[in-house]
Amino acid sequence: MSEPLVLGVDTSGPYCSAALIRGGALLSGLDVEMPKGQVEALFPMLENLLAEGGAFWSDLSAIGVGTGPGNFTGIRISVSAMRGLALALDVPAVGVSLLDALAHAAPGPVLAAIAAPRGQAYIAGRGMAHDLAPALVAIEELPHELAEPGLVAIGSAGDAVAAHLGVPHAAPAFAPGEAIARIAATRWRTETAPATPFYLKAADAAPARDAPPVILDEPA
Repeated sequence: MSEPLVLGVDTSGPYCSAALIRGGALLSGLDVEMPKGQVEALFPMLENLLAEGGAFWSDLSAIGVGTGPGNFTGIRISVSAMRGLALALDVPAVGVSLLDALAHAAPGPVLAAIAAPRGQAYIAGRGMAHDLAPALVAIEELPHELAEPGLVAIGSAGDAVAAHLGVPHAAPAFAPGEAIARIAATRWRTETAPATPFYLKAADAAPARDAPPVILDEPA
């Protein structure tokens, strides 16, 4: 029996990242900077990815998809597209947090940090003396006590977090799509919950400030 073929996809930032793995081996991968146009580009890019890996859609055993945190629109694009694809292929769609993807296969304690607006970061600690649950925090408010021996900061806000805490900044072991595929490969047989966006904060939207129109009674 052949090893399962797993596709990993992430568009939670200004990029498209995807990878195809089988039995721990990377068959093909792509990582393209893409601030916009992900909707139109995603499936043609994935078709090329499968072709490079010598595979067809019907060969997939599972799909891993990045659920964020990150860009709201980007997360919705990949999660909805991969859930639809998984339904059509009758395979599982496994949601994977980008924070978990950043920390995957790190050799020691990691503080995964994704840039957020206004000097903030989405963070999560993995392999630390006291692991940190995912949270949205102001970087300058991170307590310096987090800087335990061997800790490294990883991610798009990793350099800023590293400078604040006085710890090294390191690159992740894998690109997002590949890390997501590798994590999904360990979960797809037991994962039952549908992939859903992982935002950690409300959308940047506010109710209108204008007062509602006044309805005037018609004269008698």
